[in-house]
Amino acid sequence: MKQYLVFLLSLLTCLPCSSTATAHTERAAKASPTADSIRISLLTCASGEEIYSLFGHTAIRYENYTRGIDAVFNYGIFNFNAPNFILRFALGETDYQLGAGDYERFAAEYYYLERDVWQQELNLTPAEKKKLVVLLEENYRPENRVYRYNFFYDNCATRPRDLIEKSIDGTLQYADNMTDTNTGTSFRDLLHKYSKGHPWSRFGMDLCMGSQADKPISRRLMMFVPFYVQDYFNTARIIGSDKQVRPLVLNEEKIITTGMEETGQPSEGFTPLQAALLLFILTAAATLYGIRRKKTLWGIDLVLFFAAGMAGCILTFLVLFSQHPAVSPNYLLFVFHPLHLLCLPCMLNRVRKRRRSRYMLANFLVLTLFILLWLIIPQRFPSAVLPLALCLLIRSASNLILTYDKK
Repeated sequence: MKQYLVFLLSLLTCLPCSSTATAHTERAAKASPTADSIRISLLTCASGEEIYSLFGHTAIRYENYTRGIDAVFNYGIFNFNAPNFILRFALGETDYQLGAGDYERFAAEYYYLERDVWQQELNLTPAEKKKLVVLLEENYRPENRVYRYNFFYDNCATRPRDLIEKSIDGTLQYADNMTDTNTGTSFRDLLHKYSKGHPWSRFGMDLCMGSQADKPISRRLMMFVPFYVQDYFNTARIIGSDKQVRPLVLNEEKIITTGMEETGQPSEGFTPLQAALLLFILTAAATLYGIRRKKTLWGIDLVLFFAAGMAGCILTFLVLFSQHPAVSPNYLLFVFHPLHLLCLPCMLNRVRKRRRSRYMLANFLVLTLFILLWLIIPQRFPSAVLPLALCLLIRSASNLILTYDKK
């Protein structure tokens, strides 16, 4: 059960991070830079197979040739074994931290994981490089390195971006309007884009994300995905305090090539939609059999409504208590809600005795309305929800039909 909860809750992460805490390199964080011998680059790592790596990863590489330093600063360190990790993650109170480690170890890790890495050398002045290293130094202090992780607004892709912008003497101008929300792209669109080939992960994310995830977002908010930081950096330019204009990125190259294709190919096995359709067909067939033989088949109701109630408890918890953005409001609570569990004993008792259940009647009306309004409810639902809702609907209808015949 614990592993199941970790899996279900980790569907919300779906965010750029690295799960391996690279060994800290104190000399990299404390070195005083010699400007002419320094190169600072943004690293963008390809998607992985794990849920937390589907969206790639971002890090900052610091090379000081004079001092023989080649280090990577990584804002994606987290620990599954931290006290109350599951509860804190569900509440949106997960802490990540900045780590520093040797580049060689970083490269070996990503080569082992078969994830390519791109490097963008930043076109910073000596003063800007020095300021950036000082900022990294400050962030790496024990009292500063831990931060409250927010998977859309404050993660291991947005932190390096913000630090680089802060180090620039002047302003960073992107090629596109970064604040305009008329983009036609939402958080859910990006979750779908980078979870292609992982249908069950996508389904879990869709269940947890509420209607806020369907609102159009600005290009700057899209930069919670590392690949958008990479793309927008390539076309950005620095307007210095002296009014001189220069590109932000000097050059880009792939520094780790594994030969593996990007993740996202269609996966084998049952998809959530196929599983939901199969469940609907079996439920419908059993219900027709029960109506013809005038049998309640209350065991089916026990399984279906218990599962729907458990899912509803998780969704309700996220809506009421979680600080995660975009989880509330969630209109799926009309289908999956805790009342299924609370009313289950009374409802089953009436079903077993072939008495009309008011709860079944209310559930029938609510689900009918939900299905009729499917297209105009301001939230995109996974297609697998429809056959699941129909399963609950026809079981409620079965009770109404059998008790009507009895009368």
